[in-house]
Amino acid sequence: MTDAAALPGQPRGTVLSGPATARAVNVLAPNASAMTLDGTNTWIVSEPDSELAVVIDPGPLDDVHLRAVLDTAERAGKRVALTLLTHGHPDHAEGASRFAELSGTAVRALDPALRLGDEGLAAGDVISLGGLELRVVSTPGHTADSLCFHLPADQAVLTGDTVLGRGTTVVAHPDGRLGDYLDSLRRLRSLTVDDGVHTVLPGHGPVLDDAQGAVEFYLAHRAHRLAQVETAVENGFRSPEEVVARVYADVDRSLWPAAELSVRAQMEYLSEHGLI
Repeated sequence: MTDAAALPGQPRGTVLSGPATARAVNVLAPNASAMTLDGTNTWIVSEPDSELAVVIDPGPLDDVHLRAVLDTAERAGKRVALTLLTHGHPDHAEGASRFAELSGTAVRALDPALRLGDEGLAAGDVISLGGLELRVVSTPGHTADSLCFHLPADQAVLTGDTVLGRGTTVVAHPDGRLGDYLDSLRRLRSLTVDDGVHTVLPGHGPVLDDAQGAVEFYLAHRAHRLAQVETAVENGFRSPEEVVARVYADVDRSLWPAAELSVRAQMEYLSEHGLI
């Protein structure tokens, strides 16, 4: 058994519903799969002495889960006053409209199609509610609309699918772009170096206690995969399907369709830079 402290990002281990930091509580959605890991982490964030809370990524359209999120907040003496989305993939956002109905909240997102209410989200926005401060960080790459939320008071960042608690994420071509994703990882690394962020609250998987280590691992992993794809193309593997079979031969075949999305993004990146 591997010591969690020796793994990239120092994951805490088992993914559980409950408090993760002084201000963030997880409610784990019952949608575990190869792609969603243990399920979607729905985050309730609030100041300890405030009656108001923000929910980030209500998750799938599952009434039992959505009501569990509200019940968890209410048991803590909180009223959900706002819903935020890290991005529009269904495992994060499909339940947002129903959750807004149950909670009476607006839904703020980068993509106008996902919003309920007049306000969206943009890089640099600061969300203030009941003394809580969340800073919006633009992190496209996994998808074009991906955002992270910096929680300065807990030296934490809520990353959606940009950084996971276990494994690595997919650059979902054509919406996601590798160049954007690498820039986003560097932006997150700056948060760890310049702003003291040390905790990752991911959209899937366990909390990470070494944010800088996690981001550095992701950057190194992307560089390694990019070199593998470049070599595969140079050796005559021309189609994304052929490259996946070559580069991801040791990966469960059920994940190959997702891997193909990343390979397409990598091949596009290499082509744009004149490397293939």
